[in-house]
Amino acid sequence: QGQLVESGGGLVQPGGSLSLSCAASGLTLDYYAVGWFRQAPGKEREGISCISNDDDSTSYAASVKGRFTISRDNAKNTVYLQLNDLRPEDTAVYYCAADPALYIATSCFVYEYNYWGQGTQVTVSS
Repeated sequence: QGQLVESGGGLVQPGGSLSLSCAASGLTLDYYAVGWFRQAPGKEREGISCISNDDDSTSYAASVKGRFTISRDNAKNTVYLQLNDLRPEDTAVYYCAADPALYIATSCFVYEYNYWGQGTQVTVSS
């Protein structure tokens, strides 16, 4: 059974940076589309960045474009999300998710991903 484990969350001041990791076991992430999603209190889970499994193309939500960067290291079977210029509204639990289906990274919809991690808390506050 495949498993995803997120790490790297924490408390950071506005304008700060964090690097999140999503490490996989039982899955070869090279063959999976992988996405980062977040859920703030009282809000629905939303897709913020996804990377495809055919050409490594990426997509970003408008709210994070230019500040967050997704990447993958197939040798480490890990996908990363670099978070820069963090804002209080970025506070949420961040989840990574994976799915072997093709052509889902562009849309980055929650319902298209079937393997999920447990999440890591990111809090942006002064």
